[in-house]
Amino acid sequence: MSPDHVLVLPGWQSSGPDHWQSRWESLHGYTRVQQHDWVSPLRGDWITRLEDVVMSREGPVVLVAHSLGCILTAAWATLSRNVHRVQSALLVAPGDVERPELQAPLRSWSPIAMQPLPFPSVLVTSRNDPYCHFERAQDLARAWGSRLVDAGPAGHLNADSALGDWPEGHAHLQALMAA
Repeated sequence: MSPDHVLVLPGWQSSGPDHWQSRWESLHGYTRVQQHDWVSPLRGDWITRLEDVVMSREGPVVLVAHSLGCILTAAWATLSRNVHRVQSALLVAPGDVERPELQAPLRSWSPIAMQPLPFPSVLVTSRNDPYCHFERAQDLARAWGSRLVDAGPAGHLNADSALGDWPEGHAHLQALMAA
């Protein structure tokens, strides 16, 4: 699979240069799905943009989502007629947009789509993620039909977690792509 068929879906406010997603883009040539508004994201806009990018690729794609990108993946999968174009998805540290403190800034993102994803997926979560309790991540993995990976106490699995190039995460992605 060509590296430009691996689509990186950052979360709210995007992923900075030290985030493993940005590092993977530089190291492996993966493609970031650029959203027009990272600060005040609207679910419908993000879904439309993801649909456009998926449709612009010939052949299958693999999704690499972080935080709000995971919620985007689930929402898009309930609406798109093109889910057959997705080979698999790596979902990392989903953000629980139904938490009271996230309702105002992410008002268009509730409720979270809780249907099984129509493609294989792995959900990697942390025991101490400040944006999604471990038990809630387990619920999301069950609802989406994702294999759950417990990353231990690693925070939000972002740049603050000091993961660097995060080879463990890339190994999960490689396994998904090989399956």
